[in-house]
Amino acid sequence: MYSVKIKHSISSKIYPEREEPRLKKADQFAAAVGGIFAPWLRPRAGRFKWIIEAVNGCASEVEKCSDGQIMEAGQKLGQSLRRQGYCQDLVAHAFALVREVAGRTIDMRHMDVQLMGGAVLLSGMVAEMETGEGKTLTATLPACTLAIGGIPVHIITVNDYLAKRDADWMEPIYRALGITVGTIIHGMDSNARRNAYGCDVIYCTNKEVAFDYLRDRIVLWDRPSPIRLQLERLYGENSRANQLTMRGLRFAIVDEADSVLVDEARTPLIISSEADGFYDSGVYQQALAMAKRLEQGKDFVVSGERTVELNNCGKKRITDDVWPDPDQPLNYVQRQELVRQALVALYLFDCDKHYLVKDGKIQIIDEYTGRLMADRSWESGLHQLIEVKEGCDITKRKETLARISYQRFFRRYLGLAGMTGTACEVAGELWSIYRLRVVTIPTNRPMRRRFLPDRVYGTAGLKWETIVKTIAAINQKGRPVLVGTRSVEASEHLDKLLEDAGLPHSVLNARQDREEAEIIARAGDYRRITVATNMAGRGTDIKLAPKVAEEGGLHVIATERHDTRRIDRQLFGRCGRQGDLGSAEAIVCLEDELIDVYNSKLLRWLAVTFLRFPGGSGGRMFGKLLFYRAQRKAERLHARMRHDLLKMDEQISDSLAFSGRSE
Repeated sequence: MYSVKIKHSISSKIYPEREEPRLKKADQFAAAVGGIFAPWLRPRAGRFKWIIEAVNGCASEVEKCSDGQIMEAGQKLGQSLRRQGYCQDLVAHAFALVREVAGRTIDMRHMDVQLMGGAVLLSGMVAEMETGEGKTLTATLPACTLAIGGIPVHIITVNDYLAKRDADWMEPIYRALGITVGTIIHGMDSNARRNAYGCDVIYCTNKEVAFDYLRDRIVLWDRPSPIRLQLERLYGENSRANQLTMRGLRFAIVDEADSVLVDEARTPLIISSEADGFYDSGVYQQALAMAKRLEQGKDFVVSGERTVELNNCGKKRITDDVWPDPDQPLNYVQRQELVRQALVALYLFDCDKHYLVKDGKIQIIDEYTGRLMADRSWESGLHQLIEVKEGCDITKRKETLARISYQRFFRRYLGLAGMTGTACEVAGELWSIYRLRVVTIPTNRPMRRRFLPDRVYGTAGLKWETIVKTIAAINQKGRPVLVGTRSVEASEHLDKLLEDAGLPHSVLNARQDREEAEIIARAGDYRRITVATNMAGRGTDIKLAPKVAEEGGLHVIATERHDTRRIDRQLFGRCGRQGDLGSAEAIVCLEDELIDVYNSKLLRWLAVTFLRFPGGSGGRMFGKLLFYRAQRKAERLHARMRHDLLKMDEQISDSLAFSGRSE
């Protein structure tokens, strides 16, 4: 019997959420072991084929209904779902209603594989669907089914553009079934947010919904009982229950689940305010000046894990140096930490790669999406030191009011599901952290994407020269080319090379993030050349011009391998969508950052030496092994960082809980 189990929070009916589990040692061990075997023990897609036959069985009955009768049928079905639960027959009937409405309102009828994807989502799992298979439309199946049953649904995506686009695009489907739709985007005031969260289905970004939750936690800092909240309402409109923004955490469908639940989970979410009593600008300037005088290797070392460590010689030089007298005197430990952070700012954070200087301010670039995070800042004085480094006005340091990690936040939903094109690589982590199983959904049409062998070169100059020649050759055939780069700096370097070669092109990076959808939507035009950072229009469909399909489709070039194989797969997934022709290849070199950070100098030297031999095939094979080794090391490091963040966040929560506050 197919059913969906959504537990109601015992602690608060006004603000339903799951009580966060506290695992004992044995449970933690079981979760870790389960994560190891999860990639091999994933449920098969065939388990959900029943939904296709069941929905088709209801189709003839639904097709006869008028628009008014469909809405009435949805209301009756909602009452049945509340009484009987989400059993197979009722779910199939709901899916049939949604499919019929979608065909009438937006002229898009759910395909069989989308029905399977909807059933996976409704079961509280992650549906791995190839790019271009229609995840946006798929999400309407479980969202409508849950909403007509009285369960509010958050559909969470990675940016404001996609949240608003998907809400506007799918709203006719919801409206035809009597379901209200809200959208949460950056910059909305509290009243507008409260009204949006009052709807049945809410489209929002991961950052907005998590920060709204933290604001509500500040209001409910002592976790009052439902009876106490009801009593407080007697005091009038200013009671805490009326100040809440959300209605709790009932069910979430996370789009691009690997990006939100895994990649973003390395950074804690912090609500802060400007604090007084921190260091003045002279202290930061002195710390940066001192850092510039220290010698790498003699006074400090930069490790392969992107950290800086001071040695005894460096610590002595810092202690002996004369510092200005701030309002709050610094001890030697504070001085050393400030200088260490200054070294991090100098050696590990680069302009146009990790951040932009825009409107006289430092704006962080998201490592995985290439987008600007205008409302983010680094902590522990790092942000102020980078401002000094770039000659910007120094902002005040922040004082933490509330914090939570994405892992802890999403585990508080009573029901959680996700969809993405790349999840199998992190299936173990999704299980061990969120108890989410991954199901790979087959494509609607056979895949016709061709993967060309990687081309590995010894130097960056030779790599870029080859890339330009390859682009020119493919462009002559009339095919469009999408080139993926890892940083703004690299995209602008290729921009100049293509300009010198006389090849017309478009550039998409953090400087042009407002034009993202338009640039990517045209990337499939005849002889179009598009250079993009990691954002690469994730979530935006690339449609091929008629002539392009005949010539072989879109060709994708990766100019560097990313730290994780999933990001490479996302880039390559821009071509060969929905059965179209397409091809992809990586043109890389042994001077790329991935090789430099995660491999020893000896291994790099051996690879370069092998490349010099006649034919160079041995060097190319050895180079590929180095990239594979580096990616595995990076993935393990990032997984450990996420685990450590979760552990630290739980420890902080336990410590604050002792004083009566948890977030």
